[in-house]
Amino acid sequence: MPDPTPPNGLPNWRILARGLRFPEGPVAMADGSVILVEIARGTVTRVAPDGTVSVVATTGGGPNGAAIGPDGALYVCNNGGFVWRTVAGLLCPGEQPPDYEGGRIERVDLKTGAVRVLYERCDGLPLRGPNDIVFDANGGFYFTDLGKDHAREHDHGSLYYARADGTDIVEIAHPVITPNGIGLSPDGGTLYFAETDTARLWAFEIPAPGVVRTLPFPGSPNRARFVGNLAGLHLFDSLAVEASGNICVTTPISGGVAVFSPAGEELRRVPMGDYFTTNICFGGPDMRTAYVTLSGTGMLAAMDWPVPGLRLNYQD
Repeated sequence: MPDPTPPNGLPNWRILARGLRFPEGPVAMADGSVILVEIARGTVTRVAPDGTVSVVATTGGGPNGAAIGPDGALYVCNNGGFVWRTVAGLLCPGEQPPDYEGGRIERVDLKTGAVRVLYERCDGLPLRGPNDIVFDANGGFYFTDLGKDHAREHDHGSLYYARADGTDIVEIAHPVITPNGIGLSPDGGTLYFAETDTARLWAFEIPAPGVVRTLPFPGSPNRARFVGNLAGLHLFDSLAVEASGNICVTTPISGGVAVFSPAGEELRRVPMGDYFTTNICFGGPDMRTAYVTLSGTGMLAAMDWPVPGLRLNYQD
C-alpha cells in the first residue's frame, strides 16, 4: 500500500516504521526511540531512531494506551483483544473476540520485558476495555475504559484513577460513551478526554488528585464540561496536549489530527492520509517532533510540529 500523503505545512515528514500490527500508544523516549503497542500482535514494541523494530514485551490480549510511570516502567491499558478484519486493505478492530482475556492495567518492565497485572477490577466490577492513560505529578494515573462491542450492544464506558503500586483504584465517571483519549492540562488542573462515537472533547476540573468536579444533573450525559467537536463525519481517538495548553485529537474516518484551544475553538486540522489515524505524542529535545500512529496501514510517522508539545510527567 502506498504511503499516506504528507500533510501540508508540516516539514520533515517521514515514515519511521512499517509492517506494524495496528500500532497505538506511542511514547517518545529520551534516547530517540519510540515505544508503542501493536494491538493485533499483543506486544509492546520499540522503534529505534534508525527504524529498527524490536519486541520489548508480550502482553497478549489487546495492549492499547501506554505511559511511563514514576518508576520508569511502562504502564499499559490492555483492552483484552478484538476480532480483526481487513477492509479495503486496512486492518480494522471489531467486537469482543471469543478468546477475550478481560480488561486490565499492566506494568511492563522495559529492561526485562516482565509483565505484571495491576488491576482487573474496580469495586468488584471487571474492567472491560481499558484504552488510554495519563500520569499526574503525584504518581497516580487516570485512564479510560471504552468498553467492548458486542453483536447487538456495547458496554458503557468509565473513567478511573489509580495508584501506580497497584493498591487503589476508584471510578471517577460513569457512564461515558466510548471514552478514549485522555490528557492533562499543563497545570494539571484539567482532565481532558475524547469520546470516540460522539466525536466530542470533554473536560473535568480536578480539585484534588483522583477527584473530578462534575456538573449538576441535568447536564451532559457524563456530567463533564463540553469542550468541542467538529462538523462533518469523524470519530475521536487519542489526544495529546501542546505546551500552550491546546489539545490535539486524532480523528479516525477523516484520518487526521484536530487541534482545539482549551475554550473549544477549532484551531487547525492536519490530514494524515490514513483512515485509522489513532494516536499522537510529542518528543525530541525541544518537544517539537510529533509521532503519529497510522494504524490501518501499520505505520509510525514523524514530523516537525509548529509548536512544542507538553512534556509529560515522567516522560524522561
